[in-house]
Amino acid sequence: MKPRQIFLLLSFIILAAIAGIYFIWKPVLWFLILFAPIILIGIRDIFQTKHAIKRNFPVIGNFRYMLEKVRPEIMQYFVETDTEGRPINRLHRSLIYQRAKKVNDTTPFGTQMNVYEIGYEWMDHSIYAINNADLEHEPRILVGGKNCKQPYSASILNISAMSFGALSKNAVLAMNTGAKMGRFAHNTGEGGCSPYHRQPGGDLIWQIGTGYFGCRTKEGNFDEESFRETACLDNVKMIEIKISQGAKPGHGGVLPGVKNTEEIAAIRHVEPHTDVLSPPGHTAFKDAEGLMHFIQRLRELTDGKPIGFKLCVGKKSEFIDICKAMLKTGIQPDFITIDGGEGGTGAAPIEFSNSLGMPLRDGLIFAIDTLRGYDLKKDIRVIASGKVFSGFHIARLIAMGADMVNSARAMMMATGCIQALQCNTNTCPTGVATQDKSLMKGLVVKDKAVRVANFHEETVKSFIELMAATGVRKPFDLKREHINRRVEMDKVMKYSEMYPDVEEGVYLKTSSVV
Repeated sequence: MKPRQIFLLLSFIILAAIAGIYFIWKPVLWFLILFAPIILIGIRDIFQTKHAIKRNFPVIGNFRYMLEKVRPEIMQYFVETDTEGRPINRLHRSLIYQRAKKVNDTTPFGTQMNVYEIGYEWMDHSIYAINNADLEHEPRILVGGKNCKQPYSASILNISAMSFGALSKNAVLAMNTGAKMGRFAHNTGEGGCSPYHRQPGGDLIWQIGTGYFGCRTKEGNFDEESFRETACLDNVKMIEIKISQGAKPGHGGVLPGVKNTEEIAAIRHVEPHTDVLSPPGHTAFKDAEGLMHFIQRLRELTDGKPIGFKLCVGKKSEFIDICKAMLKTGIQPDFITIDGGEGGTGAAPIEFSNSLGMPLRDGLIFAIDTLRGYDLKKDIRVIASGKVFSGFHIARLIAMGADMVNSARAMMMATGCIQALQCNTNTCPTGVATQDKSLMKGLVVKDKAVRVANFHEETVKSFIELMAATGVRKPFDLKREHINRRVEMDKVMKYSEMYPDVEEGVYLKTSSVV
């Protein structure tokens, strides 16, 4: 039995016992003074829609919020750290919740970080700052190269890839509903384009992984007919081929038969109740030129929608080969998503999540510089996918050369995730990362959709305010020289010094890439 069911059963037993005893011992009514407030609090918790923890764990769930109100820093010991080794909770978790709820996100007593700590970063502001009211408040990025017939005008911040199955249907519904409200895109993840992704009508980036879920034959190969059927849906705006992901690059996966329900099987086009292999590599292509031809075929099957691929950078030579294949075949993707090795999942061996794959900023810089060196960047949008929580994170990645960013973790937290770190156990207490229907009930789609939209709106707004403070009018005007990093106690370097810009087309003039 679940906590909510246990509470209701105990409440019924207590009230029934008091009613029964009353006929032989009148003073038993005094026990209502003790139990009635607790029962009323529990009933209130079950029927309120703001807090999934309270809905799923009536009465006892209140202690979590009490701890946060008394000593917010207590909670930092129960969560992971960000890319700088600082507790995500202390610096970002409360910020995400505040923005999702549209409450005051200002902080007292100034900077909450050690500004002389190695790794501290900041932006250069201008004494000629721009009134942010004069800037475009909802910057859009047009994705689509010269061969794209249906380019997509994307938000600068979108929801990164998370599959139905990894997330509950309520979480997927909330995210896509929020995406529709805020006019930004929602990446389906490689688990197929589920009904819960499609129902709300928000813009979708359909991700095609190595298992070709949702567009596969019985043997597990790519199926053109079923692909076209889904890809041509109106709210599927872009197609992303997943080559690898930061959390477990070069690692396949198995969907155990016990988790492969009738519903999951129907969405993924597999046999129910059987183990399903997601191989480490694609079968539709075997090399860089094959990838280009696959991109062209998908472009034809979708009547010209934007086609791109996602990867975590590993061997640099292989990315260089892809760029050379673009030049040789004349085929280019419309976008490339760079995922960082610090990415998260509930299904990766610790060696893969900790020790494999290039971190986002290193991978992004390399990819941008390589594309520029081969004179390809001007035609291809680059999406940075990593731990994006704030307007500064967006600004930093845009300054490095990205065109737009995707965020998964922050969107999960806006949906209600408290980082209980139970994603892989099916016991997520907030109903975000579970298929347990009882826990799922705690997540109220209507309420959490608003929070997802709020977080997007407020974070993009903060990015615009940072742009205005630097005296920059357009996102693309942010450059590497705008970002500073303390590399030693007495030494600061700009990103432009750490990562000098590569001249457009310079690699076409030389026989090797430096």
